[in-house]
Amino acid sequence: MTSTGFEPKIAAFVCNWCTYTGADLAGTSRIQMATNVRIIRLPCTGRIDPLFIIKAFERGADGVIVSGCHPADCHYTAGNYHARRRFTLFNDFIEFLGIDSRRITFSWVSASEGQKWADIVNDTTARVRELGPFSGYRDLVRSGLTGGQDAGT
Repeated sequence: MTSTGFEPKIAAFVCNWCTYTGADLAGTSRIQMATNVRIIRLPCTGRIDPLFIIKAFERGADGVIVSGCHPADCHYTAGNYHARRRFTLFNDFIEFLGIDSRRITFSWVSASEGQKWADIVNDTTARVRELGPFSGYRDLVRSGLTGGQDAGT
């Protein structure tokens, strides 16, 4: 915990085949990393709807990680290419919503890259900690853009 008492909450949407296994390797190898990340495992980064990221912020996340297989290594052939295209366009939308793009990390981590996963977690946690808490999700809910009713639901 920092001197201000703020520890960021980070949601990580990860591919089942590569990043999730890399994260598991980091844990079983006892690699030291921040404990601020909560993993949401999906079949492929190509299946991650950008609204999942908005919902994570709405529900209290201070930062988000999206990570999957390296290009040309996707178990579903082109899912990571679809994700890369989708999130390139999504950057304009998050700026429109007032979400600082530094709160979102997009990365490729293979099953054998436990240390890389730990580095991404530590770097993202440190960057979001410097940015401070994200309270803009309350504004998103109030504006009705997310369809939510309450930030606590």
